[in-house]
Amino acid sequence: MFWNEDWNKDIDFKEAFHSSCVWYFREVVDDIGKDTMQKELDKLRYGNCDISDWNGSRNTNNNNRALTGFWIESSLLISPKEQTEVMERIFGDNAAYSAETQNELKQVMLVSNQDKANSVIYGKTGMGKAEGVVVDAWFTGFAESAENAERIVYFCVYLGRTDDKEVSSSLAREIAVRLVEDYFVR
Repeated sequence: MFWNEDWNKDIDFKEAFHSSCVWYFREVVDDIGKDTMQKELDKLRYGNCDISDWNGSRNTNNNNRALTGFWIESSLLISPKEQTEVMERIFGDNAAYSAETQNELKQVMLVSNQDKANSVIYGKTGMGKAEGVVVDAWFTGFAESAENAERIVYFCVYLGRTDDKEVSSSLAREIAVRLVEDYFVR
């Protein structure tokens, strides 16, 4: 049994994406394999592209292999700027992926509960811990103007470790949504 109740059942990709279900993605990554994973990370120029700690043994928060991996506080590193660049490589004019793949991913990334209709926001949250303390939280994605789908902004809100403040991926998402909505009101 996992601490996150949403993970204690059979789930599909969309549910796993929204609940950041680590065990699901651990299985996907293992099925994909090291060679294919390295090839795709290199194609995207995803941060340092380092999968050397495949099992995630550098992660000090968990020794359950189902909940570790190279992408969780381990060998794979990416900056907020690089996150936005990867979003553009996936969804931009010179996208690395087909329109069909982009549309499927957009449906999963769609942010609901948007108060304003001036933009459509897509994104993904993430959070990392070290020794049980949240050390980073982020929300990265892109937004399209509701009036002009060709007007796109890519973003990443990153919140680093702040011991006296509440840091969460939900807060990073709230900040990003407010900033993007303000951007499209101009």
